[in-house]
Amino acid sequence: MAGGARPLLTPTEVRRLLSEHGLAPSKRRGQNFVVDANVVRKLVRDAQVTEGDLVVEVGPGLGSLTLALRAVGADVVAVEVDAGLVRALGQVMGDDPGVRVVHGDILQVDLSGLVAGDARPPVLVANLPYNIATPVLMRALEAGAFRRLFVMVQREVGERWVAAVGDTLYGGVSVKVAAFAAGRLVGAVPRTAFFPVPNVDSVTVMLEPRPWHGSVDRSEVAALVDAGFAQRRKRLRNALATPGRPPAAVEEALSKTGLSPGARAEELDLAAWVALVEVL
Repeated sequence: MAGGARPLLTPTEVRRLLSEHGLAPSKRRGQNFVVDANVVRKLVRDAQVTEGDLVVEVGPGLGSLTLALRAVGADVVAVEVDAGLVRALGQVMGDDPGVRVVHGDILQVDLSGLVAGDARPPVLVANLPYNIATPVLMRALEAGAFRRLFVMVQREVGERWVAAVGDTLYGGVSVKVAAFAAGRLVGAVPRTAFFPVPNVDSVTVMLEPRPWHGSVDRSEVAALVDAGFAQRRKRLRNALATPGRPPAAVEEALSKTGLSPGARAEELDLAAWVALVEVL
């Protein structure tokens, strides 16, 4: 489509579309529309999307990023929960055969089913509000349908996803994301690139799924991680204790895995959590 690409949306066009369709950015849904064409083009480059790629775009809004994805020749399945935006997006994209708009909640739709019948391994690209960002990411990773995920999100959320032991924001979600993918921060997105201008900074995160070689299921690791971080100020010997697993048993398991009896949750990386699950 690159040769006959539609022009990208300008701030004026975004405001006109919202007015024309009787829409306003929803604070409840965390709607902030990208209106800077240069930023949008950079997002597509950073996402490494090229001609012929199949992209599942979550939260396309009015289509700013959708247009940029089409401009490089990618085919897009755009999933939008807001009915008003679905109508506006349909107007923006017109009869473009390279875009399929799906009206649905990304937390409920069948992610694998979105691309069923297409042999191309899809890429997920998303602009996510902070209140649903982590559930959406984990659901997408668990689906195992995407070869790469590129997500724009509030800076603190993105930093937490890719944090390592010793980082201030390292937590349970850091371990659970690492169990599915290698993640890294790609770049900062200025607040001025959005309408309305948000009160938080944003970043882009690249996640490359990787196979699981653990001898235990990832869900077992996640359950123990949740228990450990639920009381992160406590030592694991107490945080992981249950009626059938006294602190002494946890302490023995920690010792068997080479960990200190006084270890706390934030001191364990993914490998250590897996080892602890195996012993327990």
